[in-house]
Amino acid sequence: MILIETPCRREATGRCHNLFFEYRIKFLTLHRLRRSRREFLQPSNRLSVMNWIILIVAGLCEVGFTYCLGRAKSVDGPSWWGWMSGFLIFTVISMGLLAKASQNLPIGTAYAVWTGIGAVGTVLAGIFFFHEPATFWRLFFIFTPISSIIGLKIVSI
Repeated sequence: MILIETPCRREATGRCHNLFFEYRIKFLTLHRLRRSRREFLQPSNRLSVMNWIILIVAGLCEVGFTYCLGRAKSVDGPSWWGWMSGFLIFTVISMGLLAKASQNLPIGTAYAVWTGIGAVGTVLAGIFFFHEPATFWRLFFIFTPISSIIGLKIVSI
């Protein structure tokens, strides 16, 4: 809509007494708010949110395949085959979801987020499940990629 300002009579307070003009400004402001809400609900924006969810699940599957790989190195026989089959299943799912998410997200951002989630998750899985040391500097450098992932998410909206 085009807003044409009409001259109005002003008193000492500086307020405009042209009620039509004041209501017109309020209407345009509400119209812009409604339009921005409608734009958010457009299928393309919902698709973007869905791709981020797919990407997060792909990163968690990456953590799953590294966990299976860690368990497979400590067992023999049929248990080894079970953990290795879990590794292969998680790998295929993770790569497939990464490919799906990168169809609509920039590949550089998608890959960085995927590897960041996988790296942070793998280190945390190592600390919690494999009893790896949790020193201050190790935890500090774990949260560096987390802040980078959040920054990439904000920039690519």
